[in-house]
Amino acid sequence: MSPNNSLQNKAEIFKNLHQRGGIFVVPNPWDAGSAKVLESLGFEALATTSAGLAFSLGKPDGFASITREETLQNVKDIITATNLPVSADLENGFGDSPETCAETILLAAKAGLAGGSIEDATGNPNDPIYSFDHAIERVKAAVAAARSLPYAFTLTARAENLIHGRPDLNDTIRRLEAFADAGADVLFAPGLKTLEEIEAVVKAVAPRPVNVVMGLSGGDFSLDMLAEIGVKRVSLGSSLIRAAYGAFFRAAEEIRHQGKFTFANEAKPYADINKLFNS
Repeated sequence: MSPNNSLQNKAEIFKNLHQRGGIFVVPNPWDAGSAKVLESLGFEALATTSAGLAFSLGKPDGFASITREETLQNVKDIITATNLPVSADLENGFGDSPETCAETILLAAKAGLAGGSIEDATGNPNDPIYSFDHAIERVKAAVAAARSLPYAFTLTARAENLIHGRPDLNDTIRRLEAFADAGADVLFAPGLKTLEEIEAVVKAVAPRPVNVVMGLSGGDFSLDMLAEIGVKRVSLGSSLIRAAYGAFFRAAEEIRHQGKFTFANEAKPYADINKLFNS
């Protein structure tokens, strides 16, 4: 690995993206091929997606269906395929205890990640969110592990209330503020539905940067609109793999139900894809 492509260098690049002026997009590939496509289009960093990985393996997202080993192997495949900084969706750290969160951060660093996220969702549908105090202890442990590394690992802390049947914005903001106080570098609450909700989060944790996920239904905000209210980073979650599967479904359904093949007119040419992957 050349000095300009070292993990330390990529981690600094990723950190600086959060500190410079303006907003940036960190799209979410699900495998090496999709990562290479995104790099070829000029994106500056990538982030993995637990849902994208699960779907690519024929598994559902959530409920601990993806192991830490599968996640880290996916991370290594994506890192090997590109020269970009990569952050990972590390779900809940793959365990309930703060010690397991810390261990996951260290393993993530060993895999070559420039950053990663820890969420406060338990993976248990009967009790989906960790208690406030326990969630903070988990973030503190992850932060301590990140700070023990010889490079600037960017840690994102996620508050998951809003996508787990708990539409409590006040508690979500309270958690994000506590995560920021615990040392998290970036704050993220998937499920924010309005610009007013997003702006409330941005103001609550300022000057720490906020990530907002786009590509979901119900929130059609442009980058300019999000930048105007102070959002620093936009991720896409599972939206790109769902877009890919949407085209796949339409093509297969056309063949199965209509006996036609017009989908091929919209398909990316074989030569273009082959040339990209041969570079």
